[in-house]
Amino acid sequence: MKSLLIAVKDAKIHLKDRKAILMMILMPILLTVILGSALKGVMGSVSMPETILGVYSSGTDAMSDIIIRTLDDDGLAITVELAESEKQLMDWMDEQEVHVGLLFPDGWGTGTEDRAVILPISGQETEAIVIQQLIETFAHMSQAITNSTSAILTEAAVLSSDDREAIQYDLAASIGKVVNEQRSYVSEPPEEESVSSMKYYAAAMAAMFLLFNAMAGGKSFHQERRSETLSRLMMTPTSVHSLLAGKFIGTLLFAWIQFLIFIGATHFLLKVDWGPSILQILFITFFYIFSVAGLAMVVAAFTSNEKMADIVGTIGVQVMALIGGSMLPLSLFPEAMRKIAMAMPNSWALTSFTSIMTGTAWSTLWLPAVVLLGIGVGSIFISSLRLKRRIA
Repeated sequence: MKSLLIAVKDAKIHLKDRKAILMMILMPILLTVILGSALKGVMGSVSMPETILGVYSSGTDAMSDIIIRTLDDDGLAITVELAESEKQLMDWMDEQEVHVGLLFPDGWGTGTEDRAVILPISGQETEAIVIQQLIETFAHMSQAITNSTSAILTEAAVLSSDDREAIQYDLAASIGKVVNEQRSYVSEPPEEESVSSMKYYAAAMAAMFLLFNAMAGGKSFHQERRSETLSRLMMTPTSVHSLLAGKFIGTLLFAWIQFLIFIGATHFLLKVDWGPSILQILFITFFYIFSVAGLAMVVAAFTSNEKMADIVGTIGVQVMALIGGSMLPLSLFPEAMRKIAMAMPNSWALTSFTSIMTGTAWSTLWLPAVVLLGIGVGSIFISSLRLKRRIA
């Protein structure tokens, strides 16, 4: 009972502190908006940029017509614009109305030695190379079919007319079947729902700013020592265990209030979808907050005053936020850094949040829950041994 009273008192003190409200509640929402909007182009479901291809053909032949229709397929993210003259195509490129220009010489697909010309505007060289590879692959395939067909018909010339007609018919039917068959030769990877930048940074800011409770909890302990509130409490029939439990529960309680306000604000104001299961979110949050409350006791135990707790807590939060993926997505880190990130509690919380957002099974959450529980229990055990000696 005494522990609960101490916890409620600490939570009320935090909620009355305007600076704490600004730092712990409003700041993460503001940073979520800024970072989520600024990095929208490099995360989440980003569509392939469209390439506008300007084409002029000085003559007409079947192969160039087929290539033009193939390049204009919706799946290639290429829009083909047909120019009426070479001058019009050059004007389009000068005005940057097209990204890449393509010139087909007269009779290009009928064996002429003249080559098609690809002209990219500045900055579109990569797109030009891709288009070149598509054209050359298609041309090589067509040439191979033509040469093979010619060789077969030459060998068949010594046969009777009926046999030649039968071979021609079968050959044409086989080629037509291959060309017209809608067949996929590569299996597509399983489709997964991506996490947008706004979703990612909502989870990242929640994980990072909950860490600040470790700093606030450590400072609270030193504030009570400086104001002699702690010594007066020890003069009452309040045990050391009750006092430490109260400080721990106080940090736990304020962190829950902070998180619930944050998740509500991001959901209703920023339209962030936290996933199909709010129970999974609350499940991981419980263990994460438990580990953060344990770290708050570590800060209190291994610092001597408020200023030191502020410095140690701030530096610790920034280091864990950077390594744990709250500043930059973990997918951008090298493999060695990803392994180091597994030592950070916010990394486990962040990856769990993003997994829940895309839909995940309960079985995948047991490992992060156990790790976070272990961090909390270990922190409580180590810090309580030291704090008992300092209070007594």
